[in-house]
Amino acid sequence: MINSVIRLAEEAGEKILEFYHDEIEVTTKGDDSPLTKADLAAHYHIIAGLKSLTPDIPIISEESGIPDFDIRKNWETYWLVDPLDGTKEFIKRNGEFTVNIALIKDARPIIGVVNVPVQNITYYAEQGKGTFKKSADGFVEKIVSPEFKKPGKARIVVSRSHGDDTTSKKLESIGIEVEEEVPSGSSLKFCLLAEGKADLYPRFGLTMEWDTAAADAIYRYSSDTGSKYSPLVYNKENLLNPFFIIGINEFIDAQSL
Repeated sequence: MINSVIRLAEEAGEKILEFYHDEIEVTTKGDDSPLTKADLAAHYHIIAGLKSLTPDIPIISEESGIPDFDIRKNWETYWLVDPLDGTKEFIKRNGEFTVNIALIKDARPIIGVVNVPVQNITYYAEQGKGTFKKSADGFVEKIVSPEFKKPGKARIVVSRSHGDDTTSKKLESIGIEVEEEVPSGSSLKFCLLAEGKADLYPRFGLTMEWDTAAADAIYRYSSDTGSKYSPLVYNKENLLNPFFIIGINEFIDAQSL
């Protein structure tokens, strides 16, 4: 099934690129976040593809309504989609936006696919099989990287559009010295950790479950010993994620920092 999901994400990426070099029309959603025709084109393509692939598995997409918790609390398995993660990066045309598709089971992602349309790169992961990176030429490599252990110096990924200059001080309070900041957009931050190009992703700002699910799987399964620790859980009553630190093999109450 994962090969079908990879193709679907790549096709959605191609649809996004149809709008990339045109004048980008931006509207604003109820939460003041931007929305473009590319978001919607990718959304409709993915929803149609997933319904055809797995007609009995429900779907939540950023661009669709959220079913009441009384309904979805009984879902054992469902798809969680962000058709265009990093719309601000898309509008800036810096290439750092992604297509994210995750399959959630028992509140954890068991499949994750992250397509980077501009680079024609796809990261994908499956529980029990690991994490892989498919390059533009079709070459596939397995990705394995270590977890960070504190105390120590860390390379941290920071949001290119949601910077916070207090992050270093918060990490210092728990024995982590920031050696380098690596700016990145969208769900690529998780992918950089999975590749070992950074050590930690501390997020002290708001994200939704669809922002993180697919790339969370990319990080979790980039291990040679099963899976890595992630504090994130899915299908909560409120789909807003708590603050988090990804990359370290222990729970840290990021809300208290």
